[in-house]
Amino acid sequence: MPLAPEYEAMFAELAKEPAPAISELPPEGGREMYRLMRPVEPDLPIGSVEDADADGVAVRIYQPSTGASERPVVVFYHGGGWVIGDLDTADAACRDLSENVGCTVVSVDYRLAPEHPFPAPVDDSYTALCWVADNMAQLGGNGQIVVAGESAGGNLAAVMSLRARDSDGPSITGQLLLYPVVDADLSRDAYVRNGEGFLLTTDTMRWFWNHYCPEPQRKHPDASPLLAESLSGLPPAIVVTAEFDPLCDEGAEFARRLQAEGSEATLHQFDGLVHDFFATARMFGSSRRAVDEVYGSLKQLLG
Repeated sequence: MPLAPEYEAMFAELAKEPAPAISELPPEGGREMYRLMRPVEPDLPIGSVEDADADGVAVRIYQPSTGASERPVVVFYHGGGWVIGDLDTADAACRDLSENVGCTVVSVDYRLAPEHPFPAPVDDSYTALCWVADNMAQLGGNGQIVVAGESAGGNLAAVMSLRARDSDGPSITGQLLLYPVVDADLSRDAYVRNGEGFLLTTDTMRWFWNHYCPEPQRKHPDASPLLAESLSGLPPAIVVTAEFDPLCDEGAEFARRLQAEGSEATLHQFDGLVHDFFATARMFGSSRRAVDEVYGSLKQLLG
């Protein structure tokens, strides 16, 4: 299927005034660029927003404007290759998720590489997950916990499910993995097909991995969950991929392996879209339709 017309137009406009690639910038420069790409939109509807401390990890808590007094809690890990991204870059997506699904969202501000390389983001993510489980009543939760994230955040969400399973940790109701990074292998065919010209590039992924995790540790399942010895006994997963994304092959492979090993998994493969399409759901009809389909799947998972 061809690239969605909205994205064709967007890339044509970007080509008129090309910006430096994130992989050409120092980490702080990449962070500033990502903040410009995903600004806070304070007028987006939401019931309430509150910053809090989750045992030393900063979090932002979103409550929807309507719905039940007790609701599912989604622990959300932002994208950005473990190097860029923060609570502000995830703010619009978290508001949208909370309002449209009717859930509490706890967005996690895990430490970033290269200042805090692997496994620091994993450790912070798990600390926040345990804090959510221990403070369910305070959060207005109904006992259901979903781990969710975009890209590198999807990686962390998948790793949380593995860690919780293997360490008798919090009970997780489901995983929402949005175009996740699940393997450090950059040689898959999707990197050949989609490694240039579609927002996320192979060079940027290499830049992320080089800042985040030393080569010898990249095969650890806490870095590459696809390489875990077993994917059995994990919570139901919703895995989302985009056709023009270098990560689409590994995401699909992860879903298929979950299914093959007895863990429930639903794979949504969206034609015509690119990496990070949740960021354009308020502007592009193609993204909005995909996001709403994912929300419907999540609501079904939550019953």
